[in-house]
Amino acid sequence: MSEHLLLAPLLESYFRRRLTKQRNATPATVASYRDALRMLILFAAARLRKKPAALALEDLDRDLVLAFLDKLEEKRNNAVATRNARLAAIRSFFRHVAASDPASFGVAQRVLTIPIKRAHIEVTHHLTKAEVDALVAAPNPRTSRGRRDRSFLLFLARTGARVSEGTGVNANDLQLERSHPQVLLRGKGRRDRVVPIPLDLARALIPTSAVSDSQEIPKVSRI
Repeated sequence: MSEHLLLAPLLESYFRRRLTKQRNATPATVASYRDALRMLILFAAARLRKKPAALALEDLDRDLVLAFLDKLEEKRNNAVATRNARLAAIRSFFRHVAASDPASFGVAQRVLTIPIKRAHIEVTHHLTKAEVDALVAAPNPRTSRGRRDRSFLLFLARTGARVSEGTGVNANDLQLERSHPQVLLRGKGRRDRVVPIPLDLARALIPTSAVSDSQEIPKVSRI
């Protein structure tokens, strides 16, 4: 087998050069793509009865990739969206293969023709104000953990932040001393945005017992 078809050098150049240096991918993207390709390699090794290090690029042909995607849905019960996310990682790798190794263009092109699977998107229904208030009031305010949980639920409800965005907020992202308090949310894919903080949320975030409508909201050093 010719050296240009070895899988390991192409995987290494993909993660070290293509994703991190050329595309400046986020750590979350790198981790997601790494997991998808790791699962594909383990599937191919088991199916072909080879050690992962012995796999060649031509082993990852179109039929094997399709069998891998079918297994995700049928055996692992992955949703179509998850299946498509795995395929996106695989296609990204094979685009790198096609550009880096012209001799492997045919193998890469056959994989790249695998289409994204269409999925029915369920309609997301919003919670009513009463439902939101019930969730926020559920934690026990007599305990430090309950107060923490209540503040976090209130934060999500008032800012519309994702859970990952809420857990990623630090003290420097909060500006409670302004006349109109706000917070910087670091969104997925570097989609950062600044959103206002209403008074009830500001009261929950500051380390004081109460703040009246006329009082200036003090600056905090930690959440």
